[in-house]
Formats: sequence, C-alpha cells, structure tokens
Amino acid sequence: MRALRSVLALFLFCAALPLAAQDHEKPTTPPNPLPAPSVTSHQLQLSDRTIHFTAKTGAIRLSDAKTGAPVADVAYIAFLKDGEDPAKRPLTFVFNGGPGASSAWLNLGALGPWRLPIVGSALAPSAQPVTVDNADTWLDFTDLVFIDPPDTGYSRILSKDESAAKSFFSVSGDINALAVVLRKWLVENKRIASPKFIVGESYGGFRGPKLARRLTESEGIGIDGMVLVSPVLDFAWFEGTNNLLTYATHLPSFTATTRGLSGLDGREKLADVEAYASGPYIVDLLRGERDPALLDEVSKKVASFIGLDPNFVQRLGGRVDGSSFERERARAAGRVASAYDSLVTGYDPNPHSERSEYSDPVLDALRAPLASAMVNIYETKLNWFVDARYEVLNEDVSHKWEWGSPPEVISDLKEDLALDPNLHVLIAHGLTDEVTPYFGTQLLINQIPPMGDPDRLRLAVYGGGHMVYALDRSRAALRADAQKLIVGR
Repeated sequence: MRALRSVLALFLFCAALPLAAQDHEKPTTPPNPLPAPSVTSHQLQLSDRTIHFTAKTGAIRLSDAKTGAPVADVAYIAFLKDGEDPAKRPLTFVFNGGPGASSAWLNLGALGPWRLPIVGSALAPSAQPVTVDNADTWLDFTDLVFIDPPDTGYSRILSKDESAAKSFFSVSGDINALAVVLRKWLVENKRIASPKFIVGESYGGFRGPKLARRLTESEGIGIDGMVLVSPVLDFAWFEGTNNLLTYATHLPSFTATTRGLSGLDGREKLADVEAYASGPYIVDLLRGERDPALLDEVSKKVASFIGLDPNFVQRLGGRVDGSSFERERARAAGRVASAYDSLVTGYDPNPHSERSEYSDPVLDALRAPLASAMVNIYETKLNWFVDARYEVLNEDVSHKWEWGSPPEVISDLKEDLALDPNLHVLIAHGLTDEVTPYFGTQLLINQIPPMGDPDRLRLAVYGGGHMVYALDRSRAALRADAQKLIVGR
C-alpha cells in the first residue's frame, strides 16, 4: 500500500528525480529566510482586452505557537487586478499536488497572466522556457494567490527541529499548515471579506475539501467554492492488488485513447464502454478467475474496446492495468504512452525488454522548462531573487510523506456541502488521464446525495490528460466553467 502511494506521489505518482552528478545534498532549499515581499505593476495586452494588475511576491512565516521560533517560510505569488473593490473581488488560492509539487503547473499552464505552452514540441527538457501572454488567464474574474507548500518552489523549512519539519509531511499536518498560511495571508493583505475560492490540481485537488473544512472549523474562514482539477478523491480506489474497481475505472480512459478522443464532446462517444464498465464488467470481475469461458469472453470484450492484442489481454485475464496499457499501446513502434495523457507517446529506451524503466513523456519532459520559466519570471518580472534551486517537483517530500490509513476526501466533501448550502464545487478531468481516471471520480460522486441543487457538485470532462489545460479548447472550457462557478451564479 505504502509503495503504491509513493508511485502516486508527485502529481499522485512521480518518476525518480535524478540529482546532478556528485550532488549528494538533499534537494531542499537553504535554511535562511526568504526575501522581503516585492510589489510590481504589470499590463497584460491581449488581442481583445488589456488587464492592469499588481503582482505581490513574498512569503508567509510560520512560527512555533509556544516559542515563536521560525518554522517555515511559505512562498506565494499574488496577482491582483487593479481598480477593483477588495471586499467584493473574488480571491482564489491555488495549489498543485504531489505531495512535492510547486504551483508552477497551474500558474504557467492555465490560470496566471503568463503561460508556458506544454504541448507538441514543447514537451522536451530542452524546450525554450519562453512564456506568452495568457489570453485564458482567470485574472478577468478573480484575483489569484499561488501557494508553494514547504520544500516546494522556493518555500523552505527554517527550523532545525526534525519533528517540526516532519509535521509538514503528512495529510493532516499539511492541511493544518496551509490553513494557517491562508488565514495569515488574508489578514496581512486585508482580504478577509473577499469571496474566497480554492483551486487544486491532483493532490492539490485532494487538499481542497479538507482545507475548506479545516478553515471553517479552526480558522474562522468560509470558502465559497472549489475547482478540483484531476483530483484523487479516495486513495483506496487506487490501491491494492485485489481492488477490481481499478480495472473498471480505467477502462473508459483506455478506450478514449484507442478512439483518439481529444475534443470537448469526447465523453459522448464513450457511453457504450461506460455502461459496460459500470455493469457487466464489474459483475464478471467479481465472478473471479476460475471460469475459462468467462475469462475468454471478458478478455475479448475488453480487447475490443482498448485495441490491444486479444491474446495479450487474455493473458491478463481481461484485467488490464495502466502500466501494461501504456507499454503495449505503441510497443511495435518502440514507444510508450504517458500515464498523464495516454495519447502522448515517447521513445522506450528498452523497447525489446519485457519490462522497461522510462521517463514519463509528459511529466518528466516538463520539469526543466517549467522550473526555468518560473525562475525567469521571478527574476525578470517579479523582482524577487532567491539564490536557490526552484523545486518544481521535490521527490524528497514524497518520500518523507506520512500517509496513515488510505486517505479520502469524500467524507470531507459531503460535510462541506451539507454544512454550507452556498458552496459550489467543480471537478474537472481529462478523458485520457490514466493517473486519476475521470470515471473513478464519476462513480465516487454518484455516492454523494444532491443536497439541494444537483449542480452544486458537477463533473466536467474535457479532452486531454491530467494537465487537461494543455489543450487550447480544454483550457478555455475549464476557464469558462470556473468563471461560471466564481462569478456567474
């Protein structure tokens, strides 16, 4: 169980992050405090509008409640549209996942004023980290505060007390710390009266419902809405060799890949496989592996959906896992599919081996361009220089993480919705994401009663993978749905 959580870590799972040759230090930032805040003015000149905004870059200091000793500096970037009434202007706090990921992914991929293209030739470590003005920025309808949890981005742990540092690397400790960060930012910036929203991706989406609940119960702060992008809602649904639901929840995404679906209407073309996956397939899986005729029937049906060699599918008993699909889909061409978007493939360094260790052609290809682009923005646009490595994905955090029992947020989400009838939640997924398949989320939220307006909790499925905003049409659709949730009600 713990081993699988390590696989899911860093955007729910992380390939190994190699250190530079002869670099044996831990991949964390130095212990000295972060610089004083920097405030800069900007103008975003787009084809149809001009946005004037202020950027505030700094850190929230977390201190020991008893001694007042510094414990951590948590870095943030706030983009605040000029000329707005702070009391009425929506304010959105943004997190990525991992654990161990900085907020660069949502910042430069979708929401912020500057965007780094992350498709096609841009999916390479050598891709130029050149950003463009983001016509799909959310600044039109909400101010944005991007948060990097301790030991991600430039955020750093200051305390030399190992127990203090360890407290950040657990499900509850992480939520407790981030709740304090949000409260302190709101108070320091006089935004406590603003309508407040949370956006989280992957494990950041897992954080959302727990963070909203913690803010309400312990910090005296209510949240108006959440946008959860490619979240995992219940880790038990992803763990365990005997969990048959994993095969059923992945089957529609495998099929979407085989059918080459990347448009906004892709899910409409998956009604047949969804009906099979949620009914006959689960029933047949529960009947077990002792009936050869049944296994043959199931294997043929699964192979007809996902396009793999029927003999290969039959050897797996009709139980095709993500890694097998990603490896076999393009094996004949010597390529492997990305778990983050199985429509994207890269070269397999060991194409003739039964098994292969390879870097993910989406996640690993984006690390260097994203990190370099963030450093460039900090130095040239935000005037905030930190003499340290920018941790876009910190493997050390994921290795240290204390998970406890299989964590889930369905219970928190139910409590959030039941307590506040004004709370609205949008969950967004990509069709061809094999890390957090959309159909798993669909089956989970089906277990949540409507509690009034059923649209208070809505699942939107777009073309694309885990970073669904990589595709232009999906990014624009996500923005439109988010705008409706934040200001359109």
